[in-house]
Amino acid sequence: MFVYPAIDLYAGKAVRLYKGDYAQMTVYSENPIEIALDFKACGAKHIHLVDLEGAKIGAPANTETIEKLVKAFDGFVEVGGGIRNLQTVEGYLSLGVNRVILGTAAVTDETFLQKALQAYGEKIAVGVDLKDGFVAIKGWTEQSQIRAADFFAKIESMGVKAVICTDISRDGAMQGTNRELYRTLSQAYTMDMIASGGVSDLDDIRALKALGIHGAIIGKAYYTGAIDLRRAVEEAQ
Repeated sequence: MFVYPAIDLYAGKAVRLYKGDYAQMTVYSENPIEIALDFKACGAKHIHLVDLEGAKIGAPANTETIEKLVKAFDGFVEVGGGIRNLQTVEGYLSLGVNRVILGTAAVTDETFLQKALQAYGEKIAVGVDLKDGFVAIKGWTEQSQIRAADFFAKIESMGVKAVICTDISRDGAMQGTNRELYRTLSQAYTMDMIASGGVSDLDDIRALKALGIHGAIIGKAYYTGAIDLRRAVEEAQ
């Protein structure tokens, strides 16, 4: 299993939201580059970047910072947030990003998702944010009427290879990850599942690894010191 420590960006700063609420935002660093370098020093080979500002407005808002992070981290970088057209996908890939995550657009614009998959294949992942069994969109500010199971089945049939699945109710809450959800998903689908939301301690890492989950995103637990990232990387391997 791979560990994906996360940097959520807003106005060039590393921040965290509580359960996806932009009104409950904590700034953890004015210099995200330093955080990426610490990830690297802890042995992380993957990094998960989210342009929270971009997710909210529907267009990239932290491109310059992301370009610096790609160069500083020098590992596998995936980016999501506000990616709504092929031009934005191409822009990120040209910066050296390894994988681009489509969220809202994957839900609302099936044609765009198809075109992106045809053009870039495994460099496209889908971010599926779940709230009460339904898919949330637009930076978690809206809940769609699409049931999670229906959406997973559809994107798998379209050829999506990797999914970043977030249980919004657990995100930033430090209550542990939703192991039952990821057990169900890992059994039902062949796509690489990356668990996001609520990964709070090394037991979560061990449990997800035992379920055969492809990856685990570590967010708030890193910033609060609840998880030793070096140990988490070792446990995952």
